[in-house]
Amino acid sequence: KQQRPEVLERAKTILFMPDLLNYFLSGVRSAEYSIASTSQMLDAKQKCWSKRILEALALPDCILPELIPTGTRIGTLDESLCEELGLEPAEVIAVAGHDTQSAMVAVPTEQQEFLFLSCGTWSLLGTELAEPVINEASERANITNEGGYGGKASFLKNIIGLWLIQECRRQWMREGHEYSFGELEQLAGAAEPFRSFIHPDAPEFVPSGNMPERIRDYCRRTGQPVPESVGAVVRCIDESLAMRYHQAAVELEECLDRTYPRLHMIGGGIQSQLLCQMTADACGKEVLAGPVEATVLGNIALQLLSVGAIESLREARRIIRDSESIQAYQPQEAERWQEEYQRWEAVTSC
Repeated sequence: KQQRPEVLERAKTILFMPDLLNYFLSGVRSAEYSIASTSQMLDAKQKCWSKRILEALALPDCILPELIPTGTRIGTLDESLCEELGLEPAEVIAVAGHDTQSAMVAVPTEQQEFLFLSCGTWSLLGTELAEPVINEASERANITNEGGYGGKASFLKNIIGLWLIQECRRQWMREGHEYSFGELEQLAGAAEPFRSFIHPDAPEFVPSGNMPERIRDYCRRTGQPVPESVGAVVRCIDESLAMRYHQAAVELEECLDRTYPRLHMIGGGIQSQLLCQMTADACGKEVLAGPVEATVLGNIALQLLSVGAIESLREARRIIRDSESIQAYQPQEAERWQEEYQRWEAVTSC
């Protein structure tokens, strides 16, 4: 609307990327609820497009497709695709187009009230609620409400994640050092603990580039020892992420006026046993780690729920729990981590 208004004037329908893929497969134009909820154009409580927001932005509501619930069977594979690829007509199901919401389905818990951390390139820490929580406290903490399966609200905090380590690894590869993620974890485990901290969500860490040097610059600027070795840099990232997870958990619990005794940790980040243990220590909670491929398993579960092969979300989570190896981590140095958390807060609030 701001940069290419002529495109908006010609537009007949706007589709989010997952909905565009569904359209290519089936020819059906629709807006699946979870991905639509990330647009900031929904009324989170009424679960419909917000006329108030659209009018304020002078956006035409006629180009927005019908909202459909997560897990809707929208049609069958287009005839021309079947002919071209030699396939039988298959059902097209609109799973949770926002990958976090597919991962949410795979949280292996029997509890209705639980805390989860989806840990990958980005981290998302939150819980599942029947209704969104929109108040001054959630606004101050910058906690969002996203739509999930069954019309539920995912009350969660967006945190940068393993992007920091991925970017460091790419920089070291450019310098001729091919470290595996396992090797980086070993080096971090051998490094001196609690030497330097960063705020993982500081704006300088968002773009790609020379991440190790940016981390060193941050430590210099905040008067901390500068992590020179590979292990020291990775340890700085891991400890700082664990501290940030604790901070986010405290903010979320304060908004909801309740506490959670354990944290379900899912996604690729759980392959780092060091980070899982640090998270348990920093948060002072039992961490249940698994599954790794939560998004994939949640996607499959939503398809099975849609065709009636699984009766309920609770059953889907039970099947995933019984099928996956869930690793438990108990807090071991919670008191020391709480002491260091005060220093992390002081450093990152500068």
